[in-house]
Amino acid sequence: MSQASHALLAETVAALMPRAKAELAELVSYRSVADPRQFPRSECEKAALWVADALRAEGFQDVALLDTPDGTQSVYGFLPGPEGAPTVLLYAHYDVQPPLDEAAWVSPPFELTERDGRWYGRGAADCKGGLVMHLTALRALREHGGVPVSVKVIAEGSEEQGTGGLQQYAEAHPELLAADTIVIGDTGNFRVGLPTVTATLRGMTLAEVTVDTLEGNLHSGQFGGAAPDALAALIRILDSLRDESGATTVDGLEPDASWQGLQYGEEEFRADARVLDGVGLIGTGTIADRLWARPAVTVLGIDCPPVVGATPSVHASARALVSLRVPPGTDAAKAQQALSAHLRSAAPWGARVEVTQCGQGQPFRADTSSPAYTAMAEAMRAAYDGTEMQIAGQGGSIPLCNTLAALYPEAEILLIGLSEPEAQIHAVNESVSPQELERMSLTEALFLANYAYSKRD
Repeated sequence: MSQASHALLAETVAALMPRAKAELAELVSYRSVADPRQFPRSECEKAALWVADALRAEGFQDVALLDTPDGTQSVYGFLPGPEGAPTVLLYAHYDVQPPLDEAAWVSPPFELTERDGRWYGRGAADCKGGLVMHLTALRALREHGGVPVSVKVIAEGSEEQGTGGLQQYAEAHPELLAADTIVIGDTGNFRVGLPTVTATLRGMTLAEVTVDTLEGNLHSGQFGGAAPDALAALIRILDSLRDESGATTVDGLEPDASWQGLQYGEEEFRADARVLDGVGLIGTGTIADRLWARPAVTVLGIDCPPVVGATPSVHASARALVSLRVPPGTDAAKAQQALSAHLRSAAPWGARVEVTQCGQGQPFRADTSSPAYTAMAEAMRAAYDGTEMQIAGQGGSIPLCNTLAALYPEAEILLIGLSEPEAQIHAVNESVSPQELERMSLTEALFLANYAYSKRD
């Protein structure tokens, strides 16, 4: 694309930003947490209908709400391009993480609020902003001769739950999402202003561990000291998952792999993670090793009495939800088996342990030597005023990536998005940088133009 065409496209994207903000505000207003125990399913249904209506308004054909096996809906649409043009699949998800403590938000989590140059709201970056990014890029191209490729859009409805509904649907309908290139709009730049593609994703497995020791709770004064406490047993089991440095030590998983590529400075990480003064980091090796190349266990929740209202009891039962992030090169199913075996073997006093798998996704590694990455590098360089594209890993999981790679082994898969460190996704006060939304929308538009041109050659 010529410099003049690039400049016109950039002007168009900039002019579309007020519309992008208004649409993101409407999307954020839907409390689309795909867990009916927390929010009614109608909130996800409203978000899905919004996406479907937006695709129809842009001329997409075959728009459909796909009922996936996990009981949620994903949204699909197809926009035909010029004859012989390649097909690009654009992915994002409209479901979001729960808001956590709504009182801890500076502004309401489901009300997009501008503050200090950022837009705050649950899903603003992860990943409703990704949907708006796709729409903005396509609209900009339409104003300059049309979209030069055929486009499929898939908006998942349960990505944050890890229940695999869209994966199962894609496997049962393999022709639906077939494409020459797939753009996953659910990662982000290494930091604001540094254009980045994500080359690897850790997989994930979730396990619920339940410990039972007694037929019922007992008075801690009468029985404490001899009666086996299930909560104490659970604490010991969970503690066994880390060594003295805090590094994950699950029997059967490699603990010391290394990351080759973009590095993450310790002081930068401390600032991004908002680590309190005087508190050390956990694990060994470089920060990149720990985040992108090694397994990492996190205790997501424990069922036990809260401090307020607790009684002096020896507990008969206790339960925890454990997440294990799995690096590329490790099979998530085998990691789940290793985690389950470790949890059971670590039980003290003969405590009874039951482990239930709750969710799973395989790790992913992209081929960064493919032609689509060349087109993306050119697009990022242009959109970010000459800054070269960086290649990084990400500790998070997008289980669909491996499903798509298996279904379409010839397809090139790129991961981009809006979830840079300042976005604080999955935490309170999630936000998106409007400048990043504008530049990444321009990046995607330029990429689609570059990619179509490269395929004509």
